[in-house]
Amino acid sequence: MSRPVALVTGASSGIGRAIALALSSTHHVLVGGRDADRIAETCALLESSAPFCVDLDDEAAVAAAAAGIERLDVLVHSAGLVAYGTLAESTTQEWQQVLATNVVAPATLTRALLPALRVARGLVIFINSGAGLTAHAGWGVYAASKFALTALADSLRAEERGAIRVTSLHPGRVATPMQVQLNELEGRTYRPERYLDPDSVARAVRLAVDLPPEASLDSLRIAPV
Repeated sequence: MSRPVALVTGASSGIGRAIALALSSTHHVLVGGRDADRIAETCALLESSAPFCVDLDDEAAVAAAAAGIERLDVLVHSAGLVAYGTLAESTTQEWQQVLATNVVAPATLTRALLPALRVARGLVIFINSGAGLTAHAGWGVYAASKFALTALADSLRAEERGAIRVTSLHPGRVATPMQVQLNELEGRTYRPERYLDPDSVARAVRLAVDLPPEASLDSLRIAPV
């Protein structure tokens, strides 16, 4: 492979697809997701790509998929679940599911790919959220998962300093299908002009990727104006 290799999870739609498109001009992109048909749709848009179809909550499947990757220049964690509601309304199952998908799955995939990332002196980018910096009423489950993701990124950066770089991106609300779902949960009318375009987040990813190897963008907050 003459191109550097990037793996983007959640790349079948929304922010993940925008990131895959932004990286495809320079990278061979492994398009991560669960739905093979939607992954194929994204792959068809890219200059150089391959599917990475795996359930990130399945540790054995993740290990098997990662085993075939010997070198990885960029790993972007964009897959995730959203939750909204008060603590009184939440359930243990909801807490377990959101934390598993938003925190445990990125940790599992990153651990499996550390050898490949070290070979490339690569970059790990966590697409976090403003909720990973500040929590508000009704956002306890989601914010807890994103605060934990911030901690994961910070600790990984300290552990792998000099071997790989680690970036946390904290976008505000983004105009994606997930945002439509959130507006429904909040009882609001969805108005995409209020939110960030997914391409704005993708441009921030490119900023981190395009830095020279001696520089690291550790954390960046991106907000709609």
